[in-house]
Amino acid sequence: MHVVIAEDLALLRDGLTRLLQAFDCQVVAAVDNGPALLPALIEHRPDVAVVDVRLPPTFTDEGLQAAVAARAQIPGLPVLVLSQHVEQLYARELLTDGTGGVGYLLKDRVSNVAQFIDAVRRVADGGTVMDPEVVAQLLARRRHDDPLADLTPREREVLGHMAEGRSNAAIAGKLFVTEKAISKHINSIFTKLGLPPSDDDNRRVLAVLAYLNS
Repeated sequence: MHVVIAEDLALLRDGLTRLLQAFDCQVVAAVDNGPALLPALIEHRPDVAVVDVRLPPTFTDEGLQAAVAARAQIPGLPVLVLSQHVEQLYARELLTDGTGGVGYLLKDRVSNVAQFIDAVRRVADGGTVMDPEVVAQLLARRRHDDPLADLTPREREVLGHMAEGRSNAAIAGKLFVTEKAISKHINSIFTKLGLPPSDDDNRRVLAVLAYLNS
C-alpha cells in the first residue's frame, strides 16, 4: 500500500512514517506544508493519503484544501484526515464527495496503533471511518438551523451511530435493542430526511453527511 503523509510536526511525521512502514506500507512522500501536498498527491496517486488539516504557511485548512483539490483531479482518491481540529466547510466538502474512501480522526482520540492502522486500511479499501466527536460537531452545527427537528431523540442517536459507520447490529448492541427496532428507526430517519435507505455502511454514512452538507 502506497501512502502520502502531510504533517508539519517533524517527530509525528517521522513517527507516522515508521509506523506505517512497520505494517507493510510504503510511504512514497511525507510533506510538511500545504503547497507541497497537492503536487505529491497528483504525482504519486497513493492508495491513501494521511493528511493533517492545518499546515504551513497559514495553519488554517491547507491540508483539507489540498485533499479536496486532489480528489477533483483524481476522483475517489482515499483520504484519511488526522488532526486536532474539526474544520467544518472543507470537511463537509471532502466527506460528501461520494466517491472513494474517506476518514476523519482526531489525533488525541486515537487510542492505539491497531485502531489507526485499521482506519488507514479501511479508507484505502474505499470505506469510511469517522471519529464520533467529529460527527457530533458536524451534527451540532446543523442543529442550530434545526434541520433535524422532525427526528425523535432516539432517531438522532441512531443517526449519530450511523454516521460513525456502525452496522444495524452494532447500533442495536450499543443501544441494547433489537436489530428490527434499529431497522425501523433507520427507515424512519431516511423517510424524514428524504434519503433512500441502503444496507451499505459506506453509502449510509455518505448519505447522512450529504444531508449535513445540504
